[in-house]
Amino acid sequence: MQENPLQVYIESDYIELQQLLKKLSIVSSGGQAKAYLNNNQVLVDKQLETRRGRKIYPQTLVDVDGKTYIVLKR
Repeated sequence: MQENPLQVYIESDYIELQQLLKKLSIVSSGGQAKAYLNNNQVLVDKQLETRRGRKIYPQTLVDVDGKTYIVLKR
């Protein structure tokens, strides 16, 4: 995990985890997101998360694929 998280901007009040994974080009579909979450460690605010529908709000930290992202509202 890096010290300075990469910034990801959203237009709405929240984004679902599967949508965030698609936005980051880690997966291309909801089905792939489900499989990815079953086989890879994804942390949301330092907590392991396996629900693809988890709502991610601005200021949330997401650790995925060796990188840390912070979600910000545009």
